[in-house]
Amino acid sequence: MIKVGIVIGSTRPGRTGETVARWIHDLAVKRDDAEYELVDLKDFALPHLDEELPAALGQYANRHTKAWSDRIAEFDAYVFVTPEYNHSFPGALKDAIDFLFAEWHDKAAAVVGYGVNGGVRAAEHLRQVLGMVKVADVQLSVALPLEEVAAPGEKYDQQASAMLDQLVSWGAALRTIRV
Repeated sequence: MIKVGIVIGSTRPGRTGETVARWIHDLAVKRDDAEYELVDLKDFALPHLDEELPAALGQYANRHTKAWSDRIAEFDAYVFVTPEYNHSFPGALKDAIDFLFAEWHDKAAAVVGYGVNGGVRAAEHLRQVLGMVKVADVQLSVALPLEEVAAPGEKYDQQASAMLDQLVSWGAALRTIRV
């Protein structure tokens, strides 16, 4: 069974991301195809990238980077929950990705965006960045308009379920090339 991290991509006070991530988590844990865990960027208190050496070397000097590395390395796939800020995803999420390199390789990801237009531009930018760290993003995603984030309806439950189907199959397939 693969392990999927549901990453809350915002650290902003009063954020909606935690609500959205818990909705995805609640749907996911009803399934029997993977182990699902929430991963909150706030718990790691990562500063702006402060490692002297490039992440590709894997020689982390800081305790917070090592803790982040250990947490991310344990997953086979990820659901990134991201708001859209100024037509992109939050800087805190970009920094969190940039802190690491090999930990992301050959894993699968899905994106749940939220915002004025469902966070679609943030999702597109995030997909580009994930590709550079060798994360394969699945085709299906969920785009929640702001008025839907508090209580996504059945339509969004179905979209999320189909997205998770793709994510689990890709995560399992990619696991075989890492093992």
